Amino acid sequence: MPLSPRVYTWLCGCFAALGSILFGYDLGVISSILPGAPFLAQMGPNASTAHPTSQGFIVSLLVLGALFGSVPAGLLGDFLGRRKAIMGSTVVFLVGSICQTAAYNLATLMVGRFLAGFGIGMLATLAPIYQSEIAHPSIRGKLITLTQFFLGIGAFIASWIGYGAFFWQDQRQWRVPFGIQAVPAVPLFAFILFFPESPRWLASKGRNEEALANLARLHAHGNTEDPFVVAELADINEALKREAEIGESWGELFFVPSNFRRLALGFVLQFSVQMTGVSAIQYYSPEIFSAIGFQAHQTLLVQSINSVIALIGEACCVLFVDALGRRRPLIWANALDTIWFIVATAIMANYNNISGKVAAGWIFILMTWAFNFCFSAAIGPLSWAYPAEIFNTRTRAKGTSLTSMSAWASNFMIAEVTPVAFGSVQWRYMMVFAICSFTNAVVMWAFYPETAGRRLEEMDDLVRFHGTVGMWTIADCAQFETAPAFVAFNKEATVIKKGLETEELLTQGLVFNFATFPILILFQKSSGARSALVLSKANIRLRKRPFGKLTALHKDFLVTTVCATVLNAPCAVPSGLLHKDWPTL
Repeated sequence: MPLSPRVYTWLCGCFAALGSILFGYDLGVISSILPGAPFLAQMGPNASTAHPTSQGFIVSLLVLGALFGSVPAGLLGDFLGRRKAIMGSTVVFLVGSICQTAAYNLATLMVGRFLAGFGIGMLATLAPIYQSEIAHPSIRGKLITLTQFFLGIGAFIASWIGYGAFFWQDQRQWRVPFGIQAVPAVPLFAFILFFPESPRWLASKGRNEEALANLARLHAHGNTEDPFVVAELADINEALKREAEIGESWGELFFVPSNFRRLALGFVLQFSVQMTGVSAIQYYSPEIFSAIGFQAHQTLLVQSINSVIALIGEACCVLFVDALGRRRPLIWANALDTIWFIVATAIMANYNNISGKVAAGWIFILMTWAFNFCFSAAIGPLSWAYPAEIFNTRTRAKGTSLTSMSAWASNFMIAEVTPVAFGSVQWRYMMVFAICSFTNAVVMWAFYPETAGRRLEEMDDLVRFHGTVGMWTIADCAQFETAPAFVAFNKEATVIKKGLETEELLTQGLVFNFATFPILILFQKSSGARSALVLSKANIRLRKRPFGKLTALHKDFLVTTVCATVLNAPCAVPSGLLHKDWPTL
């Protein structure tokens, strides 16, 4: 019995996410290896906690490698295709894994961690791109957030293997955990070419027949005449045609306003993730927990339980992300994490040495668990999903490479600074993360549009700058054969001006001041809701729908009944209602 399109797409997405297990495992395993006596005996005193700078560099080398690996990922993804680039990244990771497992000195270990990080940086960039480009809009959020879910699986496996191996008092204590990291990379390397290439990449290379066939495999049981498949390929080619008019270069990411906005949104989001403090807790949890009175084996057990909580949070995100969207979970998770960090910081400040104060110690642990759940249920998964969604086909690989660099650079900074900061300013360092989590919530509320439920080809309309000034002009309508109609409302949602001809608009030189006309709705003549474009003073935020039920006002155009209370709220119509031929106003 053949697999249904949804199940087949899920299978493809899950397989691509195997790379995230490598990432999660390598992030999680190092915290259990560093305190081990056999590891320190082999690597020498520079690897111990007595040398926080050296220890920080051992931890952060993986992230530094990922930073450099994210740079060529986009180029290779565009040149070779998504699958072959993923395949190449697993080779680099496997070499790094072998170096770490077989290391007999600190230099070999460091080379191995850098190479493993290089491969992880490529995988972390390429996997979300591939997932976003093969997914149906209705499940795209779930599919991309698998990246973080599988990362959680990797961290979960690493935590419990590290906890179990800790009781060995020979070199197995660290060589076995390092060696196991290579296991998921082998099937990813061996079988990725058996999965379909991204239809959007194929179309960008002019291979439309293959793109159509892959779309049909993914969404229509192989039926190349399915209406959705045909329309999807047409939209992809239309988007590629518009993008080609700009000219392909790295410069378009910086000098095309809508592309620069995408880049800024992704860059800030990825940077904000690390400023929540997640890596500080993940990398140095044994040192943090030992400072509050827990023994080494207890700290590893606490961290292992933490990995279970993270996995539950990530599963919740996968299940509910398409229903809840991206925006609200990011805002609320950052706001809640602010509270958890404030409580944890207060405990550390009031009890300079929590050791012996069992209740305070466990409250601190509970706060870290609560933080981890909120992070894993929203911030972590969506930080990889959001950038992969907002870029168009031409800029997606390059754009996500740059936004991933932001994640790795900030991760490297936290890994390097944390052991030194805890040694010098102690509990005060935690306040940095509380403040940053709060500012993250404010920034998400103010600037981040909702992407849930939209096709990738609609993102151009979502991130286009419409401006925020109070004056609007209708200037470019004459270039279109079909003249648009317009309707202007006052604050009571009463129609106070309407027109049907482009010539009339241009002759009158109409300028709409939103103090008088707070909302303007344009419609293609004799068409339905999908042709509507709504402009408001605050629609750059794209937060709420002002539309009520569409009703006929005139035989040539439609108008909506809009609630007066909604008109005063920042709002705009979802980009799914935008007609591809409307000019940029």
